This record gives sequence, structure tokens and C-alpha cells, in this order.
Amino acid sequence: MATPTSGGITAYSVKTKTKNVPMVDPVIDVKSGRYIATGKDSAGNKMAAIMSKATAEGHISSGAAKKGSGW
Repeated sequence: MATPTSGGITAYSVKTKTKNVPMVDPVIDVKSGRYIATGKDSAGNKMAAIMSKATAEGHISSGAAKKGSGW
């Protein structure tokens, strides 16, 4: 689940098994009614986080993420 930390999106990294890893250049897409942020961590590993509509719109309006397809 995505959590707001200092305006950025953080998620769980499956590869490194660490929590609250910040995403670099996240893009929020809408797929099947779910808001999914996809991006990479600082090491280049792919990450994804599912969030609510309100959280997604908050990150986009603050400039922490970009809109993807499906809007």
C-alpha cells in the first residue's frame, strides 16, 4: 500500500524486502478501477503500489507523480 512521506510515494520493495522505499518518477495509472503507482527505486528495481482515488489525486496535484493512461 502506498504511503505519503514528504510528498513522495513509498512502497514495499519485493526484491530487497524493505518497507517504505521511495519511488523515483512514479506514474499513476487506472486499471480496472484501481489506482496503481508504478516506478523504480534508487537501484533501478521496478515497484508498484495500489492506492485510493483520493491519495492518487493528492499525489498528482502536489506534483509527486504523473498521470498515466486510463484517466
